[in-house]
Amino acid sequence: MPQSKTDPTAVTPAAAVNARGLGWLYLVGGLIGLLCAVVLLIEKTELLKNPDYVPSCSINPILSCGSVMVTPQADALGIPNPLIGVTGFAALAMLGAVLVSATSLRAWLWVATQAVVSLAVVFIHWLIFQSLYVIGALCPYCMIVWVVTIAVFWHTTIHNLRRHRGSVASPAHRGVAMLIEYRAAVLTAWYLVIIVLIAIRFWDYWVTLL
Repeated sequence: MPQSKTDPTAVTPAAAVNARGLGWLYLVGGLIGLLCAVVLLIEKTELLKNPDYVPSCSINPILSCGSVMVTPQADALGIPNPLIGVTGFAALAMLGAVLVSATSLRAWLWVATQAVVSLAVVFIHWLIFQSLYVIGALCPYCMIVWVVTIAVFWHTTIHNLRRHRGSVASPAHRGVAMLIEYRAAVLTAWYLVIIVLIAIRFWDYWVTLL
């Protein structure tokens, strides 16, 4: 009798459920990020037209979009950062809609998605550093984008680790398994580190509010 062969490209029910859950994160996170990017783009346009304009997200000397928008870091790649956000988050939301509809992605699309979200998370951490230690101000809408981008990167990475866990070399297999098992704890710790850095950097101002 001929031996049955397993299709390496077949999607297991568990993998389909995981991809669909990731799709909801992409869809909701993409829409939230898109909304923030659109608002920032509108605010930046108003500020360019009128230098005296005070953006709605300029709340105090620390939480001040206006202070961030006028810096070179706000046009890091030669175009306004919100334009990058509008494009990226719109694409993320569309990809999420595809996954939610239970449509599976080809392997190369997962590789491309991982590459893009990895670049995005590096970029926003550069912006975090610039906001804290160079500009000295925080943009509330930008911070929402930070939260979404980190979550999307982390859950995409976990999803891809799950997909390829069987092909990981034995010495690294335990490390991959631990990352998957403690994924929520890692993400929580990640956010806490950023919160602590913000608290320490602007502590002199925060204590004046007490």
